[in-house]
Amino acid sequence: MSPAPPRADLPEIAPTMHQEIARLIALPEVRSAFNWFRSQETQLAQWQMEMARIPAPPFAESARAAWLAERFREIGLTDVRIDDVGNVFGVHQGYRRTNCGQTTPSPLASPTSVHVPSGQRYVALSAHIDTVFPANTPLNIRQQGSRLYGPGVSDNGAGIAAMMGIAAVVCAIPLRHALPFVFIGNVGEEGEGDLRGMRHIFSTPRWKDSIAYSVILDGAGADTIVSEALGSRRFEVIVRGPGGHSWSDFGSPNPIVILARAIDVFTATPVPTAPKTTFNIGLIRGGTSVNSIPESASMKVDIRSTSMAEMERLEQTLRLALNRAVEDETMAAEMKSAVQRRPGVTCEVVAIGNRPAGELATGARILHAIRAVDAQLNNAAQVQRASTDANIPMSLGLEAIAIGGGGTGGGAHTLQEWFDSTGRELGLKRILLTLLALAGAGE
Repeated sequence: MSPAPPRADLPEIAPTMHQEIARLIALPEVRSAFNWFRSQETQLAQWQMEMARIPAPPFAESARAAWLAERFREIGLTDVRIDDVGNVFGVHQGYRRTNCGQTTPSPLASPTSVHVPSGQRYVALSAHIDTVFPANTPLNIRQQGSRLYGPGVSDNGAGIAAMMGIAAVVCAIPLRHALPFVFIGNVGEEGEGDLRGMRHIFSTPRWKDSIAYSVILDGAGADTIVSEALGSRRFEVIVRGPGGHSWSDFGSPNPIVILARAIDVFTATPVPTAPKTTFNIGLIRGGTSVNSIPESASMKVDIRSTSMAEMERLEQTLRLALNRAVEDETMAAEMKSAVQRRPGVTCEVVAIGNRPAGELATGARILHAIRAVDAQLNNAAQVQRASTDANIPMSLGLEAIAIGGGGTGGGAHTLQEWFDSTGRELGLKRILLTLLALAGAGE
């Protein structure tokens, strides 16, 4: 998750939402759930370490998915399954009030149920199960007091553990809620995974048409609310030419020079501060030796904005800069009479990432719910924009937020990553209350 400055255009929280969260906190079942969080930290840490010891780079998450599906079954979720791309699902249908005042499981909670009832709506809680680390990365996961150490323990070990904690508590304690919950461990959030898990979920009619609210858990912490999707487009640009010797073939088109010309023009492009828009040249490769004209050169370009129009404008500017650079370098080569004409230059622009932008309306119910929860828990959290799994539902106009799983973490995407469970309980309370408010708890 890559946060940006907090939003400052938020209206007052609806008084009715404040009242709803205060009512939820007073429920005996909710107080029991809070006590459960306090007593089960050892189990949460154990799950977190077990999961982090299973390699899960993008496109190779199957072992971790199988582990999570088994844990979902043990916890008591129903309709547990792994879909075609590796996303893991488990459902909790909830409880209803009987005429005599007792709570019983909903009749929809059959473990063999695999079809969504007509018009059924869900509240989704998800966390991505992939990491940035290659499959051969040493996963030295260890615990020292309240701290866990090792690759992936926070991003997204903290999110997965929090999701499992919420799933476990709603299965252990009869918390009534009108809308059922679907718990999702999704693949492909990191890097060139390009949100493929979420894309698949929200292109599948079963879920696209039935998930009313999405709460996404990404990393540690309880101090942010992502309500605006930071869009990004990523490209690999590959320029190919005839190559040659720096002396005898002097003047032949040079792919590295072409990239340099294009970069010079592209980086002079003005970008707005509102909506904030950025670009970056993050990686350049090419050549074989100092005295060789390279046959190819490549670069990777990252474009980001909260505006789809601005990203499209910058993409077009990049392509025009490349075309101009190819023409200029080819013309310069042709003007050198000592150089014989050789095969020309080609330029290929390959899309390697496309995260759509989007924005949650300031009056959205999910945003009022999480802000009211924070107010009741005396938790200070900033509403921000970032690039997360929430980009997909937000870009479709659906209600979604991304928040942390509690505790604190650091060193994300490094071998020195760590997570401290101190404060996890606050994060879990925050998540549970938000879900119950969205699902209609006690109804």
